[in-house]
Amino acid sequence: MTSRTPRDSRLRLVRAPYPRAEKRGEPHRDPARPLSATPGAMGNRRARRPAPRPPEGTPARSELARAARAGLADAARVARWADAALRPGPGSTGGSPDGKGTLSDATAERAAAELGLTAAQVRADWDTARLAGLVEVHGDRARPGWRLRAWDRDDSAVLRGWVALFDAWSLAHPAPDALAPAAVAEVVEAMPQVLSFLQLSAGPVPVPQLLDLLDQRVTELRTERCEIPYGPQPETPADHVEEAPPLPVLLDWALHGLAAVGALTYADGQATLTPLGSWAVWVKLEQICVAAQSPAGHIEQSAEDMLRGCARLRPNAARAEYRAWLAARPVGSAVTDLLTAARGEDALLRGLAFEALRVVGAPAEAEVRAVVDEPSLRPYALLWLAEQEGADPEDVHLVLSREESTWLWIDTAAAVADHGEGQLLVRHLESAVQPTVPALLDEVRRAGHPRTVQVLVALAAAHPDPALARAVRRAAFQVHTGGE
Repeated sequence: MTSRTPRDSRLRLVRAPYPRAEKRGEPHRDPARPLSATPGAMGNRRARRPAPRPPEGTPARSELARAARAGLADAARVARWADAALRPGPGSTGGSPDGKGTLSDATAERAAAELGLTAAQVRADWDTARLAGLVEVHGDRARPGWRLRAWDRDDSAVLRGWVALFDAWSLAHPAPDALAPAAVAEVVEAMPQVLSFLQLSAGPVPVPQLLDLLDQRVTELRTERCEIPYGPQPETPADHVEEAPPLPVLLDWALHGLAAVGALTYADGQATLTPLGSWAVWVKLEQICVAAQSPAGHIEQSAEDMLRGCARLRPNAARAEYRAWLAARPVGSAVTDLLTAARGEDALLRGLAFEALRVVGAPAEAEVRAVVDEPSLRPYALLWLAEQEGADPEDVHLVLSREESTWLWIDTAAAVADHGEGQLLVRHLESAVQPTVPALLDEVRRAGHPRTVQVLVALAAAHPDPALARAVRRAAFQVHTGGE
């Protein structure tokens, strides 16, 4: 099945309902959704940890949300304008089909005229709205994000939107073209330590002190990547000596970028975190500490080991581990690692990897869309994309063809057979889309899943009905021998 997103020359804004799963904080389960934990997870509760309190002097959440609303007021205004002014259909005005949600010139000029802004201001506010989740872009279509729907009534939605913008500060304030991309990437990777120092300082910090810290952190990163040669080195002619990365210029860009999103103030040769910035850094540090201090902490582990560890946990506890693991890594590399784990032979890890990708959300869309043509990941990717595009949880399984649903049923059954109990495998029969067992077996034989034989043998061994068990065992034999 190809992407259901229509392609044309304009960016369409469509209305989408407030997603019930995120509103309740508990995802809806349907028969097409693969397992996210083993049956034993119900008996493995994590010890409850008292809710952590932010540092003394941190404003109340309502006050923080008020500050976030003020900082994002212009972005929310443009998002609301788009919600009201743009309509789906052939006559709608929109943007270029570049997959990035860039506004077309006509739409930017129209918004500028109606809002009393310049086209450049509209584009900047639109970009901010996208980064904060006020507008969600899928291919060449855009729609109001769920945070925009909840903006006036839900402080948590507002704060999560601002943190999303805080995480994307380097996109909201791109580095000058003159700076080497590799040097920019190093600084982006090193800035969390600088921000942690600012948070602990709880006051203004001179730029030279931050520069020393940044220099140390960049050196550590290069050492970890073995980019600094050890031992005596041959002398290099003076005209071949490469200039060191301009850290003062890079730090100046980074501080201006963080100031632009409201995380800090930067003036008179010193930087100070705003209350919002200090709270956001504390949240990030707390996420890491929760994982590191918990019995199931997997923050230092690979994606595969982390997913295996989370298989023991209840869904809410597993999502907390995913968030902490993700908070300690760049989003791009984390998504790549999760998809790599999903490509392995363990079907359980595929389901868990896409549960973790649900925590990542929109930033993972491009990479998930890129794996749609991989047979082992296609059903998972299509379900994930449908959820991101606002499909009703009750109907999300409809994006799969009959063949894809059957393939996913076998893959989920393989996870149960490897990690679960026989009785759960028997109950898994009820989730098949086929109306009868013979119809299911007929389509399972044609699915081409590499684990079909093992799944059918395990099902035959577990099922209490001798007649059905014989039919399943016969189907396994036919798949194994290539017969009909």
